[in-house]
Amino acid sequence: MNKFKNNPDGKYNGNELDYILEVLDSENINRKLDPYVSRLERRYSEIFQTTYSIAHNSGTSSLHSCLAAAGVGEGDEVISPGHSVIMNSFVTLYLKAIPVYVDVDPDTFNMCPKDLEKKITAKTKAIQAVHMHGNPSDMLEIMDIANRYCIPVIEDSAQCVLGYIGQKLVGTFGQMANWSFENKKHMSTGEGGMVTTDSEEYATLIRKYGGLGYKTLTAGENLRQVLPEGFQNPHYKRYDTLGYNYRMNELTAAVGLAQLERVEQLVNKRKLIAKMYDEVFRDFDYIVPQKVLNGHVHAYWTYTVKYEGKNWLDLYHKVKEKGGDGFYGGVSVPYQEPVMSRYHYIGDCPNAELIQPKMMQFKCNYRNLKSAQIKIAILEDALKEHV
Repeated sequence: MNKFKNNPDGKYNGNELDYILEVLDSENINRKLDPYVSRLERRYSEIFQTTYSIAHNSGTSSLHSCLAAAGVGEGDEVISPGHSVIMNSFVTLYLKAIPVYVDVDPDTFNMCPKDLEKKITAKTKAIQAVHMHGNPSDMLEIMDIANRYCIPVIEDSAQCVLGYIGQKLVGTFGQMANWSFENKKHMSTGEGGMVTTDSEEYATLIRKYGGLGYKTLTAGENLRQVLPEGFQNPHYKRYDTLGYNYRMNELTAAVGLAQLERVEQLVNKRKLIAKMYDEVFRDFDYIVPQKVLNGHVHAYWTYTVKYEGKNWLDLYHKVKEKGGDGFYGGVSVPYQEPVMSRYHYIGDCPNAELIQPKMMQFKCNYRNLKSAQIKIAILEDALKEHV
């Protein structure tokens, strides 16, 4: 009996265990007629309305593959927002390119289109538009600017699963999008990632870059599907591209497919929890929630606010003392991380520097709504006592 399926509050209470056992019971998991990696990619394309999906072993590696496909190289400039995870900078530096930081809108915490246009130069090779905390960036404005300058856009959708702008899914605006399946993400495989694109050219480059450069790889087929009969011949030549081993394994893909079958349910639970925070925070004017633009649908990786009170740490400790979950601060402005002192970058972001120390990120990935209600009630009590 699969005990996980009997736990209504479990995150992995779908077909995860059944699929894992099928993989483990396969005589040769790398040569199955319909491997789980391929099944995950096909289903991902169906749900996220894209032509090609290419599974990776992490969100970071999926970002790296996107920049490589865009032709980023030494001396090129890659734009990303001043409020984002450091991985956007790291993958730029991996390719010996220069990170260029665009300031953020102080209310949405996402890339400011007006500052974006100011930061574009003749050396700009790609734009990374990041949907921070699950809040869709202003993709209509960003794409208008990028298209005028003929610069490819990579949507970093790691924190924004099933977010919408109007009727259009986040991740379908740019030329490429990447996703993360890290443990705390909307759908989780422990570690893992995905790239989506409608471009056969980009898909082929991404597939080869993340698949050790095998010459048989194509936009829609991974290595397990396209090994020719002559592959075992000693005269066969395998590689025509320099690539990394960023491939997803079958066990990870098995978990990913089961998570994908329930992804809407997982996201909707976060939205319900976000409504609980809405009810609480409306009574405290020193808590300013992240602004969601008109027509945008937030996916709530976290519920993020700007704290305009007098003592961030006092509130944090008060919540913890009462038995609450506490909360996270916003990630540091990337160029303020110690590692960046060794590298050349461009662009100061005064808005990002101002709001980052004020950020509070509240948990949305509770396993059940009752637990969320209990913890959010503790938070409300702490807010009432906080001056």
